[in-house]
Amino acid sequence: MIHWNPDPDLIHLGPLRIRWYGLMFVLGFGIGYQIVRKMCARLGKPLEALDKLLIYVVAGTTIGARLGHCLFYEPGYYLSRPLEILKIWEGGLASHGGTLGVILGIWLFSRKHKDFPFLWLLDTLSIPTAMVAGFIRLGNLMNSEIIGRPTDVPWAFVFERVDKIPRHPGQLYESLCYFALFALTMTLYRLKPDRPHGFYFGIMLIWIFGWRMILETFKENQSAFEQGMFMNMGQLLSIPFVLTGIFLLVRALRSPDVPAPVPVSAAAKAPAAKRKKRR
Repeated sequence: MIHWNPDPDLIHLGPLRIRWYGLMFVLGFGIGYQIVRKMCARLGKPLEALDKLLIYVVAGTTIGARLGHCLFYEPGYYLSRPLEILKIWEGGLASHGGTLGVILGIWLFSRKHKDFPFLWLLDTLSIPTAMVAGFIRLGNLMNSEIIGRPTDVPWAFVFERVDKIPRHPGQLYESLCYFALFALTMTLYRLKPDRPHGFYFGIMLIWIFGWRMILETFKENQSAFEQGMFMNMGQLLSIPFVLTGIFLLVRALRSPDVPAPVPVSAAAKAPAAKRKKRR
């Protein structure tokens, strides 16, 4: 057994407090941003728009994950106390809600930036998203939250901040699955960058939420109402995501032609053209 009791705070000096979860969140998004930047540079996309895209993605993730937890797992409590929804620092985020929030944020961004079509953006962001999810689950591990069910396997964790019972390290299981997906999609991208739209997004939905349905059997339920259910809330919410992923992947594989790289608008090219003339 592994006795697990790390301090959730990486640094705690007076008012300065940096938590492992926050570090993992920032690290994941920071690396993901650089990956997307290189992908966009390959196609000559206007890179200055990526700062705005990052804001949309982070806001969509945070707001969606918070609302997902409040409405999917504890609707009665939060609907009767709506101001409690704002207390995000007290914890309570749901990955299904975060996924919906990101999709909405990307859609809003693509409407204002025609050089970044919606489905193309979903494909592009799907690759680093798996890595970000892996880092976030490591943050959950450092917080000793989202714990697994009791077990006697040799690698069982005793989350001493919770109890003295050996449990499955569910956070670690998920993190490894997500990092494996990141390695797979990055390899596919390097072998053939341009694929039919929906290919990478479909793989991500199938992999992440398909494994989520399996790994939920090793985790404790999030809410009391899930006790006795044939499938818990996390598994039920994963079904439509998996079905959507299957549809997108089949559609992409049946596509006769790979879409050409999305062209950059003339307006985005204009500054470069002016610089050449001045030279």
